[in-house]
Amino acid sequence: MGFHSVEKIGGTSMSNYAAVRDNIILRPAGKDRYQRIFVVSAYGGITDQLLEHKKTGQPGVFASFANGVKDDSWQELLAALKEQLFAINQALFPEQPLLTAANQFIGNRLEEAERCLTDLKKLCQHGHFALEVHLDTVREMLASIGEAHSTWNTAQLLQRDGINARFVDLTGWQSSRHMSLDERIETVFQGVDLASELPIVTGYAHTGEGLMSTFDRGYSEMTFSRLAVMTGAREAVIHKEFHLSSADPRVVGDEKAVPIGRTNYDVADQLANLGMEAIHPKAAKGLRQKQIPLRVKNTFEPEHSGTLITSDYVSDTPCVEIIAGCRGVFAIELFNQDMAGNYSRCDSAILDVIERFRAHVISKDINANTITHYLSTNLKTVKRICRALEETFPEAEINQQEVAIVSAIGSDMQVPGLLAKTVAALAEQDISVLAMHQSMRQVDMQFVINEAHWEDAIKSLHQCLVEVHDHGRAICLAV
Repeated sequence: MGFHSVEKIGGTSMSNYAAVRDNIILRPAGKDRYQRIFVVSAYGGITDQLLEHKKTGQPGVFASFANGVKDDSWQELLAALKEQLFAINQALFPEQPLLTAANQFIGNRLEEAERCLTDLKKLCQHGHFALEVHLDTVREMLASIGEAHSTWNTAQLLQRDGINARFVDLTGWQSSRHMSLDERIETVFQGVDLASELPIVTGYAHTGEGLMSTFDRGYSEMTFSRLAVMTGAREAVIHKEFHLSSADPRVVGDEKAVPIGRTNYDVADQLANLGMEAIHPKAAKGLRQKQIPLRVKNTFEPEHSGTLITSDYVSDTPCVEIIAGCRGVFAIELFNQDMAGNYSRCDSAILDVIERFRAHVISKDINANTITHYLSTNLKTVKRICRALEETFPEAEINQQEVAIVSAIGSDMQVPGLLAKTVAALAEQDISVLAMHQSMRQVDMQFVINEAHWEDAIKSLHQCLVEVHDHGRAICLAV
């Protein structure tokens, strides 16, 4: 195990350079500034404009480009993005030479990307070439631009402010050959001296197989994880604009939400399954296997020790650590009288369809003749999935419904009567439970409810299961 840490800075935090410098890089006072590697995200909202909005699905440059060879709206979006990136540079670099260099760096990448897309459009106007074949590569290329911009800027700003920062580019821009993630990290980090240099690393890394094909927008977490594993970090740290808290402060209120403080990777996996930004399960896997602890800190509350995630932590007394959930979930229910006794074949066929349309399964429930999958995706994809299921199961009855899921999660929730108490708390708010799930592992309970009741359900469960304990600064204060 090394002496260094590998630390990831989220997009919202990156948009505030002064906070990053003062609350992360230069803190605590007197600490050795080096023996740390920083993996940075694109500035807040930039990847949404490069690809598509993560939550609303509003098209960015990539989504507009993917619409077809006769649609050139992507060029307007790219021009608008260039103006915004230059405006970010203007705000960060009052010195004209640095501003000129910053604009030249990102301007060159945008121009090269535009040339590539223009040439590809022309090529695909010929019948022998299909645009769809190249879209994954286009998506990777565009995604890399956001991280290259923020990483280059941060390295330059830190150098200006007296830190020996080094721009480490894993994007493979104009790379002569494909390579694996591990090989790219190994190659690019040759000659980096952690004792005297502060590497600022792009969150996107280009690989032969493509990080986005597996992790999509979670690619920076995989880069962060592999860096920690390959370099034998003593600790991995994620800096966000909020604490990993007992519930979303925007729902239950800042004064009621409390940092978790300590938890384990099992809980982190449950949160990721619900779409909460802790860490991608596959990125967490490497950290867990190498016994590298993960700390989640609030950039804007640097004196707080944050939440420490380890493999072996279990709360001293059984309790609920977090109330989480997601809205906009689509339940697809397939009823088939012929399913009884032939469940595995039916379920396999359903999952094949869902996977074909790249929808994320949050949960599912079954009985003798019905399977319901709860999906995190958009309505357009749900309709496509339902049409495909109708073709696969012509005699089945297929229904869809938009719902919400709320979940109580903890490292040890083996409390007698906890389930009854939770259901009672929902009933007191006149919230009907459409379905519920609890596994023998006793780390989470999921409740499917009407979407209109989602916020009330979060507040009710948080009050009943967390607030009553008056935890103070954290449920279990991290060291």
